[in-house]
Amino acid sequence: MLRRTLKNPQAVVGLALIAVFLLSAALAPVLAPNDPDRVDIAAKYTSPGAIFPLGADSLGRCVLSRLLYGTRASMMIALPSLAVIGLCGVLLGASAAYLGGAFDRVFIVVCDIFMAFPSLVIAISLVGALGTGVGNIVVAVFFSVWVWFAKVVRTWALIEKGKDYVTASVIAGCSRAGVILRHIIPNILPQCVVYLSTGAASAIIMVSGFAFLGLGFPAGTAEWGAMLGDAQANFYTHPELLVYPGLCILLAAVGFNLFGEALRDIVTPEGAGQ
Repeated sequence: MLRRTLKNPQAVVGLALIAVFLLSAALAPVLAPNDPDRVDIAAKYTSPGAIFPLGADSLGRCVLSRLLYGTRASMMIALPSLAVIGLCGVLLGASAAYLGGAFDRVFIVVCDIFMAFPSLVIAISLVGALGTGVGNIVVAVFFSVWVWFAKVVRTWALIEKGKDYVTASVIAGCSRAGVILRHIIPNILPQCVVYLSTGAASAIIMVSGFAFLGLGFPAGTAEWGAMLGDAQANFYTHPELLVYPGLCILLAAVGFNLFGEALRDIVTPEGAGQ
């Protein structure tokens, strides 16, 4: 699968974009030319130069430094949130599909309750109620998205449940937990990875949306959405301050979407036959 992924141009481009942002987040303290939170009113709206490669914002803060640290804020919240969603969604969805009965009925009812409300409304309500903090944003993203993924996993697991290898493993004496963990989940894992890869773009946009609205992040936090919010008042005089964080959000979302779509083509039978 790795070889086929590296031979797919779309997957390579997506991986390259993802790698650029992950490296930027990891190396932000090394790459940033200035302190992202340092205010220097005398340098307000300074043009790009040696000291400020992309210029300075309305408070004289280095735009490039804030973009690099903003990568940390966006990626390092969106990706852990997806990891928690993936773990809980796979375990709950696969268990509900295989065990059935009361557990499955309760699972469906809970899913229907969460799906009755728009994800964004749930997320904004939780962030507003819980207050600022990275942990609170992760909780909000999780509770607004997990049900959609878990229900899709349940559908995939139901398909696997009816296959002969599951029946054979039961006849061989495999326990319920063994069937779920050793047989069903490994066989639906590629589809789960595809779903989460494309979902990463939505999570990044959601996190940036919170910052843009002033929710979840302390004032002045270097984050792409917060930078958009700060720059919107100067759209006509300094539009570049909107362009830079907007491009970062766009390219990060494009990277994950390209990689996820390429993975889908690779793991599906249609993609395998191409």
